[in-house]
Amino acid sequence: MSALCLEFVILTGGRSGETMGARWGEIDLQAKLWVIPGRRMKGKREHRVPLQDRAVEILGMLEPLKTGPESFVFPGTKPGRPLSTMALAMLIRRLGIKQGEATVHGFRATFRTWVGDCTTFPREIAEEALAHQVGSEVERAYRRGDAIEKRRQLMSAWADYCAGASTVVALRTAG
Repeated sequence: MSALCLEFVILTGGRSGETMGARWGEIDLQAKLWVIPGRRMKGKREHRVPLQDRAVEILGMLEPLKTGPESFVFPGTKPGRPLSTMALAMLIRRLGIKQGEATVHGFRATFRTWVGDCTTFPREIAEEALAHQVGSEVERAYRRGDAIEKRRQLMSAWADYCAGASTVVALRTAG
């Protein structure tokens, strides 16, 4: 369960607490969408997360454990409780990664660095994918959408990168 949760965190760019607290009523497998209610978000505003194929596959593996819309997607060992907050940190340790070398939250930074350094996706799309507010108060007042389809493309490219399926094009140098 911990490994699937960590993979889901990485693929979605989500925070561990938001992911471990995910409930089936937030997930729309047909639309490939996870809608996190504002009350569960750090910024207190609803966040829609486009789900690419591997994230949907993970959810499909967990669906048999579903007992209703309020049941946790990543259930813990105690009935009616989510996965423990220490489960992902313990998994990282079991993988042989020393304390301080990597954190679960660090995968969000890895995602953001990858977007900025390795893609042409706009900064605003990357920040929206991480549920960060972008722009001035005035700009946010006029921006009504969340660029969900552009973020869907971004998250698909990220999943391909994580799976090692991204394409690197060699540039020829002059001379």
